[in-house]
Amino acid sequence: MILLNNEEVRIGRFPDGTLHMKQNCASWEPEDVICWRYESSEELLALYFLVNHLREHGHDIISLVMPYLPNARMDRAEREEDVFTLKYFINFINSLDFYTVRVLDPHSAASLMIDRLSLIDYVPEIKKPIKTLGFHENADTLFFPDDGAVKRYAGKLGFPYTYGTKTRDWQTGQILSYHTNRPVNEGANILIVDDICSYGGTFLHAARALKKQGAGCIYLYVNHLENSVLKGELIKEDLINRIYTSDSLFTKEHPKITVLWEAR
Repeated sequence: MILLNNEEVRIGRFPDGTLHMKQNCASWEPEDVICWRYESSEELLALYFLVNHLREHGHDIISLVMPYLPNARMDRAEREEDVFTLKYFINFINSLDFYTVRVLDPHSAASLMIDRLSLIDYVPEIKKPIKTLGFHENADTLFFPDDGAVKRYAGKLGFPYTYGTKTRDWQTGQILSYHTNRPVNEGANILIVDDICSYGGTFLHAARALKKQGAGCIYLYVNHLENSVLKGELIKEDLINRIYTSDSLFTKEHPKITVLWEAR
């Protein structure tokens, strides 16, 4: 979905499948803000058309709010056959010369290549479930599922934590083993924190390991929750009490999922 100054841009299709776009000129502002809530890569072309349409009508100050950074998983090319899609995507975004580009928890340090990048502050949102769930520092803990999550969040949240380590088959993506670095307190409530969840395999392994150690209620916070989580085993097994997230990706409904805030 693409919005211009909080009004959705209508994107249809001609019979041949090409885009047919309409945008209300009454919504134009001296400083235009495009919000791209990613749903498909086709929207990238719509974004290009919209920015050029605005520029043609004399709009020079255009900012982009892009809570989810597409292509962030492909942030390196280790073999000749690997197409470095994130690099080329960022080159494209930079070519549109936005005044600012706001992104939420972009997964990859390569995002720093975005010109005039501004990061959306998510720390207050992670702290909300810690408070509302009544976590106690002497009993309960945060859990980071891998080293990357430790580096991203541990120093920002000011709450006791532990973390896990996984061994993965990089050819198949399968997790071969999972270990926690130290035991949790018997009956402790756990909030797992990370940036993104697809089917939830890593979090499922983490929850199983934590339950074996005697953990009490386990919750999950991710800034980006893909709709694919509804197809995975994580949501089907009764290990995670609730998942908290932003509105950056998740567009469905589920009794165990709370969209906690609007990433803007």
